[in-house]
Amino acid sequence: MTFLNTRLRADLVRGIPLKTVLLTMGAEPDRYDKAKWHTTQGLLSVNDTKFMHWSQGKGGGGAIDLAMHLNNLDFKDAVEWLWLHFPNPHQKMPPPVHKPTLRLPPRNERKLACVQRYLVAVRGISQAALELLFESGRLYADSHANAVFLLLGKKNKPVGAELRGTAHHPWRGMAPGSNKDLGYFSVSPAKTKTIVLCESAIDSISCFALHPDFCCISTSGARPNPLWLSSLFKQADTVFCGFDSDSTGESMARSMIARHPNIKRLIPPNHDWNDSLRSSP
Repeated sequence: MTFLNTRLRADLVRGIPLKTVLLTMGAEPDRYDKAKWHTTQGLLSVNDTKFMHWSQGKGGGGAIDLAMHLNNLDFKDAVEWLWLHFPNPHQKMPPPVHKPTLRLPPRNERKLACVQRYLVAVRGISQAALELLFESGRLYADSHANAVFLLLGKKNKPVGAELRGTAHHPWRGMAPGSNKDLGYFSVSPAKTKTIVLCESAIDSISCFALHPDFCCISTSGARPNPLWLSSLFKQADTVFCGFDSDSTGESMARSMIARHPNIKRLIPPNHDWNDSLRSSP
């Protein structure tokens, strides 16, 4: 894409409402404060076209800045990402409904090799672990070469999915209509009495690789009180909060333990569990 095309597209996508972008990324509005949004990277405050990520001390204005910040993209890739996800940026977006219908991305077997290469070569996850997840159907590839990690609820029914970009425009988000309070992605041995809560599906797989006797669960973002959390205490003797070793992870861990004092802290040796896996011997 030429520089001129980038600038033209930037002028069109810059004004996309921040709340619309956040919903597409799988963020959730706070139950009590309409200005606050829970994202995979922590809590954001939104005021019209401005946003502030307090735990990181970073903010910005407009949809492009938000896409750059949350998806860790440069200007050009952020514009392209917005253009891909909002092909008609001036079209009025329908207001979000309270109970959106889950829309899981269709499987695309032809993109599976791309997802495998990313997870093995970039993320350091073993091929054997991936094969088990692919065979169980909890992980698959969609038509955009995104890795799709299913959140399972009661009777192992899908209630959502974490999405992780593995191709030219890496990003992360949730499938539309995902309900993170009805279920979660997890990897576990046949029997265990120890649970570790991680911030993402990739982190939970990585934590399990390092602690194969533990059940490792993704909270799909650093969330201190998922609705299903209390039910875990009936399944395990020990529950650890294994959130990232950064300001957001520490803050959310403290908030979780304040609500549930029987939860213990388990800090990843490196920034997160995937970093720890990739640096392990």
